[in-house]
Amino acid sequence: MKIVILQQDIVWANPSANLSKLDGLLGNVPQSDLIVFPEMFTTGFGSAMCGLAEPMDGPTLCWMKELAWRKQSAVCGSLAISEGGKCFNRMVLVSRDGELCSYDKRHLFGYAEEEKTFSAGTERVVAECKGVRILLQVCYDLRFPVWSRNVDEYDVAIYVANWPESRQRVWDVLLKARALENQCYVVGVNRVGEDGLCRYAGGSMVVNPYGVAIARCEDGKEMWQSVEIDLDMLAFFRRKFPVLKDQDKWKLEN
Repeated sequence: MKIVILQQDIVWANPSANLSKLDGLLGNVPQSDLIVFPEMFTTGFGSAMCGLAEPMDGPTLCWMKELAWRKQSAVCGSLAISEGGKCFNRMVLVSRDGELCSYDKRHLFGYAEEEKTFSAGTERVVAECKGVRILLQVCYDLRFPVWSRNVDEYDVAIYVANWPESRQRVWDVLLKARALENQCYVVGVNRVGEDGLCRYAGGSMVVNPYGVAIARCEDGKEMWQSVEIDLDMLAFFRRKFPVLKDQDKWKLEN
């Protein structure tokens, strides 16, 4: 499976400017199976972004569907979605055929009072892309390992984020920890730039099941990286060193 990770400098609260910028950044992206954008990639992260929330048939999802068809690649990222009178930080994966799979961020960032305007999700979501099982996660979810515990449900975990430079070491360490403890590939896509409150260094990467970053974007640079993950190697590793079958039995309580 070929994956493109794209870290961008998000224009604050300006969806049309961000989509236009992405069209330019995507011009030279090679053929891939999946393209991953950061958290809140059309607006930047903040409680005020509920004011820019879109319905599921809004302009950003229409753009994502058109992009998936044009690139013949699945695409995913999170954005503010309005539904049923509530606002969600929703990660959406759009297949190249236009089918949608979505996940609402479970762990809202209390430090930034995200819970005052956004509603938390209640269900883990594993999407499928070309036969690959993918766990969808958003930013702060990375700090909570029980929520991502792999009971042989998925092969790849994707974390999209607006993770500040001041806590960059935590991002680096936890992405590798999630890969090691869940015997999976981990894709972490973060933004770069500033939003008036924080500075973001990026550090977007793809980590293999051995905890090694096999692709990483340069810190502070708006750019993309392309990498191919080896599912045969993953299956072999799990058979050779079957950690997952020895884990504690547990039941996730919502």
